Order: sequence, then C-alpha cells, then structure tokens
Amino acid sequence: MPGLLHPCDGAGWPGNGNGQGPLAEEALLDKSPQALTAAVAAVAVRSGRRAERGVVYVYEAPVRLWHWINAAAILVLGLSGYFIGSAIPTMPGEASDNFLFGYIRFAHFFAGYVLTLGFLLRIYWAFMGNPHAKQIFYVPLWRKSYWREVWHEIRWYAFVAAEPKKYVAHNPLAQLAMFFMFTLAIAFMIITGFALYAQGTGNDSWQYKLFGWVFSIWPNSQDVHTWHHLGLWMIVTFALIHIYTAVREDIVSRQSIVSSIISGEREFRD
Repeated sequence: MPGLLHPCDGAGWPGNGNGQGPLAEEALLDKSPQALTAAVAAVAVRSGRRAERGVVYVYEAPVRLWHWINAAAILVLGLSGYFIGSAIPTMPGEASDNFLFGYIRFAHFFAGYVLTLGFLLRIYWAFMGNPHAKQIFYVPLWRKSYWREVWHEIRWYAFVAAEPKKYVAHNPLAQLAMFFMFTLAIAFMIITGFALYAQGTGNDSWQYKLFGWVFSIWPNSQDVHTWHHLGLWMIVTFALIHIYTAVREDIVSRQSIVSSIISGEREFRD
C-alpha cells in the first residue's frame, strides 16, 4: 500500500488516554500494508469499531447531521442572498399580491438563524466530540511537519505527486482550507449578516447590541453589504472546491470521502 496513515495534524492524533492517542512511531515510518492495516485496526478498536476492510469511525452523528443541515442552509442563503443583492425585476400587479421579495428575504433570514445555531452547536461539539470534531477550528501553522504535509497535498492535487497519503480525518491542506475559507468565512458572514439585519430591527434590538459594533468599523452600510456579498462568493468558491476534491479523493486516493459524511466511517480500500 503506498503512503502512510498520517495523523491529522502531522504530529499524532490529538489527545491521549482516551483511546484516540498518537500512533506508534514505528507505524508511521513503516510503509508496508501490514503496518497500515495494523494502525487502522488499532484506531478502530480504540474507538469501539470493527476494523473490517480498513474501516475507521471518524465523523460522529452530530457532525454528520450538522454537515447536511449546514449545506442546506448555505444553499438557501446563497440563492436568496444573490437575489437580494441582484434583485429580480418588479412583479406586475399589486405589491401585496406579489410578496416574492418578502419571501426571499424571509428564507434568507430563517436560513441565517439555522446557520448560526448550527455553528454554535458545532463549536460546542468540538469540545464534546472525538478529537476529529475540533479539526476545522484550528490549524497548527507553527509546525514544520504540517507545512511539509500541506506541500505534499498541493503536489498531489496538482497531479505531481505519484501517490496519496492516507489520513483518518481531513488532510492538512483540507484542514487549512476549511479553517480559512469556511470556518472564519462563516463566522464573518454571521457577524456582518446580523449587523445588517439589526438595521431593520432597530437600535434597541439584541441584534444591534451584539453586532452594531460592525458599523464602527464600516460606518457606511453599503460597505458592510459589499463585504457580506464578497463573503458569499468566498463560500461558493469553497463549496465548489470542496465537492470536487471530495469526489476526486473518493475515486483516485482509494479512501472513502463522500460516504464518510453519511455513515461516519472512513474506508481504506487498498
């Protein structure tokens, strides 16, 4: 089997004493199929799962549920946000009989609340779930080994590296993209979104009290609108890359990606 079952952060799986500790050094240095199978089996046994066909339980049910609800919320927010920023032509007839833009705004606001609640619960689960649950909330930028792994992944995605490396959770490049293009972007969109929403709810609303400070940075409301709109395209770009790389890895790297976020189990096929 080519490659190694590398830890998700380049220096061993996070945590110790809870059945999710780092692999033995010799397992990391041995590239043989037997070493990889043994490493996968060890992780699977520690997590209370069988190691048939090199299967490791990675994504717990709350993470998988959040992923799909979050994806639906982002889809609604993206479509409705686009039409809010680029309004459709005026409907003929009485405005009260054609409340289309009102429905679009309602869908945007409702999906925004769903996204925000899900994001807060996801932060909570980062502390309560397994070590992989916290991976999208930090990046070990200070580790040289991490950057070596990132460089290998860049070469792999550019079709320069001949063989992929095996990762239980997100690979280092995916972790980097998740943190900067998704986690921080979602937080930015929530903050600017509620700041804009507060303009309608008024200065006495909890939205304004929590997020009104945004206008001390950008006093011009249109600036906040512009940055919020640019954030939309950042997330759209990330989503397209995310879907492409997930499907590509499922096919090329011989380790399950798409099915993992459905079943929670990562399967190494080679």
